Amino acid sequence: MKKALYPGSFDPVTHGHVDVIRRAVKIFDGLILAVANNPTKKPLFSLDERVEMIKSVTSNIEGIEIDTFDGLLVDFVAHKKASVVVRGLRSMSDFEYEFQMALTNRKLSEEIETIFLMSGEQYSYMSSRAIKEIAELGGDVSKFVPAEVAEKLLAKIR
Repeated sequence: MKKALYPGSFDPVTHGHVDVIRRAVKIFDGLILAVANNPTKKPLFSLDERVEMIKSVTSNIEGIEIDTFDGLLVDFVAHKKASVVVRGLRSMSDFEYEFQMALTNRKLSEEIETIFLMSGEQYSYMSSRAIKEIAELGGDVSKFVPAEVAEKLLAKIR
């Protein structure tokens, strides 16, 4: 059984994230959505809120598990008995960063592979950071995030 892990802060989860999730579950026998608890980042949503949003927007997708982690990604991948890390790419700048991280992870653990999935072109310009900024400035985020996420985002910002 090939298990993969898709890590991220998911602050908030976007249509682009869901696109990568839907495509990754077709490739692997199991997919773990790993919500990062990174103390160096200051997320808008708490870890529990991010987990609940992901559960809500992926409730109709079979073959996934949702968990949280802190510390080294390679340690969590090994703990979950996965062998592949899935990373979504939107642009060349994403590739440069993700490629560097993949090589670093390979140095830390040679058993773990990284696979890059290009986001659908309709999601290639989206980032959680930009979506939060649009919401803060009073813009409509419904095109970028699932309805339940848009509702929580607007409630959090107001």
